Amino acid sequence: MFHRIRQALVAGLALVLTVGLGAVPAQAEGDILAQLKQVPGLTVISESPTPPAGYRFFVLSFTQPVDHRHPNGPTFQQRFQLLHKSVDRPMVLHTSGYNVSTAPFRSEPTRLIDGNQISTEQRFFLPSRPDPANWHDLDIWQAATDHHTLIQAMRKIYHGKWISTGASKGGMATVYHRRFYPRDIDGSVAYVAPNDVINNEDSAYDRFFASVGDASCRQALEDVQAEALRRRSELVPMYAAWAAANGRTFTQVLGNVDKAFEMTVLDTEWAFWQYSHQSDCPTVPAKTASTQAIYDFINQIDDWSFYTDQGVLPFEPYYYQAATQLGWPSPRFDYLRGLTHYPPRQFYAANSNLPPDLRSRHNPFPMLDVDFWVRTQSSQMLFVYGSDDPWGAEPFFPSHHDSYKYIAPGANHGANIAALVPAERDAATKAVQRWANVTAPAQTFSVSPLDQEPTVRRPL
Repeated sequence: MFHRIRQALVAGLALVLTVGLGAVPAQAEGDILAQLKQVPGLTVISESPTPPAGYRFFVLSFTQPVDHRHPNGPTFQQRFQLLHKSVDRPMVLHTSGYNVSTAPFRSEPTRLIDGNQISTEQRFFLPSRPDPANWHDLDIWQAATDHHTLIQAMRKIYHGKWISTGASKGGMATVYHRRFYPRDIDGSVAYVAPNDVINNEDSAYDRFFASVGDASCRQALEDVQAEALRRRSELVPMYAAWAAANGRTFTQVLGNVDKAFEMTVLDTEWAFWQYSHQSDCPTVPAKTASTQAIYDFINQIDDWSFYTDQGVLPFEPYYYQAATQLGWPSPRFDYLRGLTHYPPRQFYAANSNLPPDLRSRHNPFPMLDVDFWVRTQSSQMLFVYGSDDPWGAEPFFPSHHDSYKYIAPGANHGANIAALVPAERDAATKAVQRWANVTAPAQTFSVSPLDQEPTVRRPL
């Protein structure tokens, strides 16, 4: 099951940054552009003429081998951004796991250590895609080696401590990089990172949906899904009319509007808990509500646009990785028996969201390997989950080597360190600052516009 990210963090805005943004030292400020231009393989695409106070902001690209097993072979340009504060401050390596934003923002670890930040685009997400693209070159080792190669190049400038981070698929990418290159980074913070160890064993998700929130809210969500499927003859024409009016199609991936309709309806319960809260349960319409009210609610929660060709195709690299290595969750949907047109467990396979020529066989070994490494050998790793986030039903379990897992009560897929109970929040903050070898000012955990990752709809 794959869903959009509407909000990476849902904290309120404040006018003052929580970490002191001291002026960049004059020498670093004057020299950094020249230093960047001296890094082999690095291209400065642009520098912002109006960067955030205390920073310089660059969009760059770095030459990467298409296949790291053949470093002298074909190459592609991997795009990334740099929020530069000072070469004397630690560096945070961030990834969303998807495309990179070209607008500046600070991840939570960057705020906690008052550091620099690199945010990378993952290989095969446009424009960081080889041409021609051999999709066999998209796997977790190749992507981890992209990070490794970039870190080696940027350490020529940033000699201090490095922290890696990401949320959701970005958290997964953070873990995979550490598994293959554990010495690249001094500490890692992985937010809401799913860990689908055995792809065909998904009972954890069924147990989650049987217990999350209160019983009345769970029932209301199941009822609205069932009622939507019962009103298929009314809702599908509404959906088709919207698609036609907005130039959306269904021919390249799912094949028809009926399949896209059913996928969206089945996503509704998951998407609600992923990005809403128990306090939002009164917004769920009754099963006696009008067809328009049900249509609008599903659009608000799950977005009818996603399962169009135009919504799915930008995420081909993710679905290909899910199909071949990462795995995917498949809840049973027993309460919808007799109402679906397509077998849910088969229809929710990642290959269903790929064009026919990219559908591939799943390899179970990589996730088993990563899970074993995290449990037994990982160190300096911090995992943060939300108690009400369905993606946390199958979490990572770190070793006891200076590594930790915390669950934010009542939090969804936007869970972060700030959402933890005070004692755990303070412990997590101290761990990150210790790994970065900094003593930062006291944190209030309010955020400014700079401290919110740009909103992008994503499957995970």
